[in-house]
Amino acid sequence: MPVMNVTRFEHFFRTAAGLDVDKEDLKRYNEFVDRNLADLYLMAGVTAKTNGRDVLQPYDFPITKGLQELVREFEKLFPELEDVLDEMTSRPPDVVLSDEAEAWVPRVAGGVSLGLARTFKIIEPDLVNPRTRHWDTAFRLFDLLL
Repeated sequence: MPVMNVTRFEHFFRTAAGLDVDKEDLKRYNEFVDRNLADLYLMAGVTAKTNGRDVLQPYDFPITKGLQELVREFEKLFPELEDVLDEMTSRPPDVVLSDEAEAWVPRVAGGVSLGLARTFKIIEPDLVNPRTRHWDTAFRLFDLLL
């Protein structure tokens, strides 16, 4: 991740949940977002195929009420990060997205990011510097729920 983006994401985690993250954390963060988006793409693909379509639409993604609220909050609080998330989020090569779905992906990544930051504070309310065990717990929780 370029230095400019590192600074922006450090600010994001500090603002969203009072967390101090470093470059190693940001590598974990990238993996976290990629993993969760891959799961969402998988299920969106199943929904689209079930409905006889090859092109994914935003409504194909299995977005829960909680994630939808996080997406909206992310859009209000951190709109400047949408372009960064758009650049950093990978799209599976075998998936075709509508223009609307393409625009939706960075917002969903933002909602997942905000959920991650808040999850750390649920795991350990006084946490300032997430450690490997915190990241592992967050990964396991999201794997269970998404």
